[in-house]
Amino acid sequence: METNGSGASPIDEHLRAELRAIVGENAIVQRTSELKVYECDGWTIEKSRPDLLVMPRTTAEVSAVLKALHKRKIAFVPRGAGTGLSGGALPIQAPVMICTSRMNRILAIDLANRRVEVESGVVNLHVSNAVKADGYFYAPDPSSQMACTIGGNIAENSGGPHTLKYGVTTNHVLAVELVLPDGGIVELGGPVEDRWGYDLVGALIGAEGTAGIVTRATLKLLREPEARQTLLAIFPDVESATRAVSATIAAGIIPGAIEMMDRLIIRAVEAAFHIGLPDDAEAVLIIELDGLAAGMDERLVRVCELVRGCGAREIRIARDEAERANIWQGRKRAFGAVGRLAPNYATQDGVVPRTRLPQILRAIAAIAEHYRLRIGNVFHAGDGNIHPIVLYDERDPDEVRRAIEAGRDILKACVQLGGSLSGEHGIGAEKIQEMPLLFSPDDLMVMTELRRVFDPDGRSNPNKIIPTPGACVEVTTPHRQAAL
Repeated sequence: METNGSGASPIDEHLRAELRAIVGENAIVQRTSELKVYECDGWTIEKSRPDLLVMPRTTAEVSAVLKALHKRKIAFVPRGAGTGLSGGALPIQAPVMICTSRMNRILAIDLANRRVEVESGVVNLHVSNAVKADGYFYAPDPSSQMACTIGGNIAENSGGPHTLKYGVTTNHVLAVELVLPDGGIVELGGPVEDRWGYDLVGALIGAEGTAGIVTRATLKLLREPEARQTLLAIFPDVESATRAVSATIAAGIIPGAIEMMDRLIIRAVEAAFHIGLPDDAEAVLIIELDGLAAGMDERLVRVCELVRGCGAREIRIARDEAERANIWQGRKRAFGAVGRLAPNYATQDGVVPRTRLPQILRAIAAIAEHYRLRIGNVFHAGDGNIHPIVLYDERDPDEVRRAIEAGRDILKACVQLGGSLSGEHGIGAEKIQEMPLLFSPDDLMVMTELRRVFDPDGRSNPNKIIPTPGACVEVTTPHRQAAL
């Protein structure tokens, strides 16, 4: 489904000349053939090309670019690496795209105070790599961490497999430098965790670029755990696997990660990477324990007992770092493996209480049957953050329609089970129509007023997150609690 991002373009030669003077000729993309690369992010069902792409290298350049756009009242959309999965970087009535990928310097590493200062275009994994030799790491680890950037992580409040124990991006950002839509530069937060007054950093994280453009961030670093134990548990059915998740946490054990893959995903991963997954299994769990070496063996034995008690037919424990990396390769590269199954796929991102995982998986199976689509499941089972992968072929308009409707039904089911619309991918353009399922008109109005504090004219990433009055296809009484 392709949208017209901006209609008649307000970009004239005077603006182009001004922007060239700010960032240089080689930092501007304007040919239609080259702009096609930027017509979508990881949410490929909708596409819209910007009229102009600008790639600044410094905060000063970002500020000057936004001042030029503000003077002409032109809307813009920020973009990092384009790995987002909810259409957050889709230019809808935003003619100019501003890409921060060239702002990729690690500015300062302060191990004594366990923090690092980076520009917003720094790749997530590069942060941990920069401090790994000293025994530190940056905790948020999205599956796309080899490509996604810190600025994009802040926009979407990204998580990853280790969210269960370590939390999402908002738990690891101390301060940000933000360029407001009028070009003003503000500093939010500070070098220490304790903040006084309003938590403006918290308000900004997850705002999906609707408050301006983050150009720099101060992040928390953690010490590498003394010990890790990673196991792969193989199950004859998905319900046994979900019971094992709840049983482990109910026993008072909080693993670093608990990930689940169903049969469709297992087969795709094994066909792509040959890591030794049994293609007759209905589900596998990856459970990783980390922390102090003292007591680690006892925790591992207890987890194995719990998992076996829930019906695991086999448990494989990684004997060394190579085997651990092999297990995680299957999970981290699962989305890429799905490309073997269909020409296109859409990754959903709902949340349910972990005790409701059996119900949501049954609902997803029924939705797949109803819409005559294949849907695979790979997700962060420990915190109930599901990622159903809807397979489709964009060459078939009816199949595209069914894929979109299936995704909406999955989100409705999540809300009805007491969950949420997003765990880490954000709302973007994909889920904006579903916001009234969870939030009342008053809730949405408060969000709108908060956004106006940063962006009074609504020019920073317009038509994202918050639906405009009358734009929603369905308005219902918000569901806030799980049915008993």
